[in-house]
Amino acid sequence: MKIAVVGVGAMGSVYAALLAGAHEVWAVDVWAEHIEAIRRKGLRLEGASGDRSVRLHATTDPAGVRGMDLVVIATKDDGVAPAARSALAMAKSGAPILTIQNGVDSVEKVAAIAGAQRTLVGVVGGFGASIVSPGHAHHNGMEFVHLGEMGGGLTARLEAVAACWRAGGFEVRTYRDIHSMIWEKLICNCAYSGPCALTGLRIGEVQADPSAWNVAAACATEAYAVARAKGIALDFTDPVAHVKAFGATIPDARPSMLLDHLAGRRAEVDSIHGAIPREGAKLGIATPVNAVVVALLKARESGFGRAGR
Repeated sequence: MKIAVVGVGAMGSVYAALLAGAHEVWAVDVWAEHIEAIRRKGLRLEGASGDRSVRLHATTDPAGVRGMDLVVIATKDDGVAPAARSALAMAKSGAPILTIQNGVDSVEKVAAIAGAQRTLVGVVGGFGASIVSPGHAHHNGMEFVHLGEMGGGLTARLEAVAACWRAGGFEVRTYRDIHSMIWEKLICNCAYSGPCALTGLRIGEVQADPSAWNVAAACATEAYAVARAKGIALDFTDPVAHVKAFGATIPDARPSMLLDHLAGRRAEVDSIHGAIPREGAKLGIATPVNAVVVALLKARESGFGRAGR
């Protein structure tokens, strides 16, 4: 297959490098230094999947990418809408557009531009990815890639996309209702994103520190309560045990929110912790811990100046 990955930060680089082992892959990103390094030396990926350098197409200009069988949107939340517009031009007529982001808002953004019928949804977790240097990414884990149709159901198209990812070495599961997985990941993100960013601790260190863990557990519990009130079908009944087991698989990982703050960049606060008070208010669910975490994160970010990459 011909695949474009739009947004080759930490996780996008994992996708592009592994998919390039089985497909023709185009890496598309605005980070010129990263793209130039990939052009010169290939994209190096090390960590749980081994250590490899792969050659693939790389560009900062989406206008030069056409005829894709699949476009994967792996940008941060604030880049989703422009990426979706670019994806329409990159993809073959009717080809699926797969969006993989944190939070709960990106799917609707993509569907509003590309159409719900063309939109596939991906949920991943447990990779713990980071950029080591331009052209070089690392990941701590190798967990499942969860895929589903935005509108639900198991389709031949969905299974074909899943087979494409499996050929790249990913463990893939397909779902009739992917929205439950979106919320399962959001609950895990709420447990670790803000607490790690605010304390500078890695996931395992948050678990080991009683004060940090109290905040993490409360954030997860509030997110779980909102999901249940929304009628989201979840596969667990103890959110604290769930996020603790999840975090135990990647104790050395730094969530992307922490990495953003270490680099002086504004993070996806509104689409992760901010989603919990926003959705909770619609349902009459109090979410005071997530609200305080949002306020502290935004206060911290106010000193960053203009958001960087």
